[in-house]
Amino acid sequence: MKKPCILVVDDDAALRELITLRLEANGFQVEAVDSGETALAQLARTRPDAVLTDMQMAGMDGMALFRAIHARDPALPVIVLTAHGTIPDAVAATQQGLFGYLTKPYDAPTLINLLKRATQFASSGPETADDSWRGEIVTASPAMDALLAEARLAAQSDASLLIQGESGTGKELLARAIHRASPRRAHPFVAINCGAIPAELLESELFGHVKGAFTGAGRDHTGLFQSAERGTVFLDEIGDMPPPLQVKLLRVLQEGEVRPVGATETRPVDVRILSATHRNLEDAIASGEFREDLYYRLNVVTLTLPPLRERREDIPLLARHFLTALTEKYRRRIHGFAPDALDMLAAADWPGNIRQLHNVLEQCVALCTTSTIPASLVARALRDKPAEIQPLAEARSAFERDYLITLLKLTRGQVSEVARLAGRNRTEVYRLLQRHGLTPALFKDHDDG
Repeated sequence: MKKPCILVVDDDAALRELITLRLEANGFQVEAVDSGETALAQLARTRPDAVLTDMQMAGMDGMALFRAIHARDPALPVIVLTAHGTIPDAVAATQQGLFGYLTKPYDAPTLINLLKRATQFASSGPETADDSWRGEIVTASPAMDALLAEARLAAQSDASLLIQGESGTGKELLARAIHRASPRRAHPFVAINCGAIPAELLESELFGHVKGAFTGAGRDHTGLFQSAERGTVFLDEIGDMPPPLQVKLLRVLQEGEVRPVGATETRPVDVRILSATHRNLEDAIASGEFREDLYYRLNVVTLTLPPLRERREDIPLLARHFLTALTEKYRRRIHGFAPDALDMLAAADWPGNIRQLHNVLEQCVALCTTSTIPASLVARALRDKPAEIQPLAEARSAFERDYLITLLKLTRGQVSEVARLAGRNRTEVYRLLQRHGLTPALFKDHDDG
């Protein structure tokens, strides 16, 4: 088992050495520094499991250090050693997130017990000490490390969690990481984009339907909530969910049960719900587009992903990571970037965030004829700003599905008319509809039978 790491901050060399010896004797790994300023520099490189700091130091004192740490990493426990005269400050700080304080001269067993409590998530076992849960997230950013520390803590509960962030910041990637860090990791992770499925199909996709629920419903269909039993449901772009379905989702959160379309009875489900949006849901509430009661049910815990422009130290790491994957995908012999090309990537604004960076690099790899990617290709890809570069098969499939939905809407679900307009036979059309999970009856007006 990995030893919990404690960052000790004290400008008294003798006391710093004594604390180090006591902590190491009690199973802790210790990094010791002599000032708050040095501590912050150390935290930018590595993240300990807890910080133990003296209150009164030359330069930045313990309270200032706590506030600086808490601003960038609120999940990192901080404990201060304080004289009697500064106890009121320490007490006030505990209301702002300080993990604890001890008065001098401190009691060694009390200090050890306090540090053990502070590091319980780091030392509770291989499930939490292992960083494999976050292995797909490439970062060297202190802001991202702080966010991931909060995510790991949140993963241990079943509280509904809302992930906010601009488009392309990696919300689904974070959701999958949270699932892997959770006690539900052995059960399904089911993701659905609420904005990508027509409203008339979304209810059946989420909650399922029973045989005979509508014309064409020849068998029971298990919805995504039931498919994710004992696992996690990730609702991406929750802000685009139609209001009628918001009511039904609220019932799932309140009652822990779903009612398939056409069913007369509800069915219990045991799932944890993660959701994500790039929209401002408070504005959507104000405009009547989103239910306030659902918002508070979904927003028990909130994590906000920073845009790529606020984590520029990650751009070279992500660029090399994507380059490795893309050269393997396209079987190209490209070994790196020209220095000015990497500088250009690091300086770009990236309004499309990580997704845009990936797309820019995909275009560069596709067009590169040299062993390193030149700045000219990067400039061209940034200037072109492709919305999305998809493999041909994916692009064809997306177009095919949208085309079928358009015809189904136009013909009110009449497959024979869809076949006529598409210039295909009915058997082929039925096969395509099945491939894309489209049910013609859902496009019919109910009054039409």
